[in-house]
Amino acid sequence: MIMRILLVTQDEELYLYGPLKSFLDRLNEVDEVVACVLLSPSASGSGRGVTFFSRAMLAAKVFGIKFFCLTALRFIMRRLKRQPTVRSLFVNAGIELIELVHSINHPNSIRAIRQASPDLLISIQGNEIFKEEFLGVAPCLNVHSAPLPKYRGLMPIFWALHNQEVESAVSVFLVDAGIDSGPIVCQRSFSLVGLGLHDSIQRSKNEAMECLLEALDYLRAGGQPSIENNDDESTYYSFPTRSDVKQFLRRGGRF
Repeated sequence: MIMRILLVTQDEELYLYGPLKSFLDRLNEVDEVVACVLLSPSASGSGRGVTFFSRAMLAAKVFGIKFFCLTALRFIMRRLKRQPTVRSLFVNAGIELIELVHSINHPNSIRAIRQASPDLLISIQGNEIFKEEFLGVAPCLNVHSAPLPKYRGLMPIFWALHNQEVESAVSVFLVDAGIDSGPIVCQRSFSLVGLGLHDSIQRSKNEAMECLLEALDYLRAGGQPSIENNDDESTYYSFPTRSDVKQFLRRGGRF
């Protein structure tokens, strides 16, 4: 039986294209990505309505001019080399793009998503909190770059480096009404030793696709979420402040 998958992801230029392409290329032939809800990028997890300029100003304000310049240079080089985008990846694969006018939880958005008749929703760097109406369409897997239940919330890789962790993990879990609190299907650890922030983020995206493919195989074989996501053991982090970034740098952190 073919499993019809609807992806929810961002049109993000720096980290997502390669991992998403790998995921699509390696997806089991009995599964099919029938549509993709393509969201605008959001630096702080603030969801819709965030302009490119406001994201750039937030990056400069919180992470500093050095980080801003490094990120801007990577962005410009991608554009100059005309490297493919997340949008072009789905267009070239013939996957329907669903671009929303309203929040993903708005009735019009839910109606458009239901029309794709998905059996499974997968969120990869989704930037809105999914409410009951959305979760009622189909079961939803979410990818989170942290060893849940630790590091729930925003920018977990930054916080792991800030806290001088030697390793982190990616977790694929079934979304419930909480924040990063659903039962975990798959978790995959990786080393942070010697990595700066950019390389750690990229590593987490690559590991996330491996974990997601494992999770799909596990669920297809009838497996159930077996890793606890215990609230009593959880930690939660919000978007960092400039003070947090300065402390990260004082501790030897690198961009």
